[in-house]
Amino acid sequence: MINPLHRGIGMTSERTRKRLIKRLREKGIQDLNVLNAMRATPRHIFVDEALASRAYEDTALPIGHGQTISQPYIVARMTELLVEAGPLDTVLEIGTGSGYQTAVLSRLVKRIYSVERIESLQRLARKRFQELGFRNIRLHHSDGGLGLPEYGPFDGILVTAAPEGIPRALVDQLKQGGRMVLPIGQENAQVLVRVTRTAAGYEKELLERVVFVPLLGGIL
Repeated sequence: MINPLHRGIGMTSERTRKRLIKRLREKGIQDLNVLNAMRATPRHIFVDEALASRAYEDTALPIGHGQTISQPYIVARMTELLVEAGPLDTVLEIGTGSGYQTAVLSRLVKRIYSVERIESLQRLARKRFQELGFRNIRLHHSDGGLGLPEYGPFDGILVTAAPEGIPRALVDQLKQGGRMVLPIGQENAQVLVRVTRTAAGYEKELLERVVFVPLLGGIL
């Protein structure tokens, strides 16, 4: 039975979610599996209750600690870029944050390892995943820039904060042919990139301008 809180009412209702999916289609998101994952994931659960009425706006929202929950279009776009070449078994996410991107991805991959440097955010995300019944998410409190080499190599890596360049430590944790989607660059000059691991190193595709918080080291 669906928890009524997850179903939503008013500005968090199923009708409101469907309007968001329509906007994502209009912006170019085509993968039906991604759209279905977005529709099935109650974004209002991943924001502060005071912001719940804005949960299905196509905009980033604050989640505390100087972090944000990404704009739904960006979540859908990065997810689509990661999965469009075929099914993925094991994915690494750098930056759990609110857990929203993690939850969307978890509907599309066999197993996801997600790293968060801010322990209080991780605790809240874990609680949300438990409430929603996700069983294929493994959370780690550590420095995301280091990745999780002990669990690699990964079919895919998704990074939800912006390093200045492509982190070689993360590229090295991809399987050959594996893909990483991430923003890179300094504030006000960031671009979304897809990296594909090759026998010789990696290839990169520069995709579109984006705005993300910077990827920081250390743990809190």
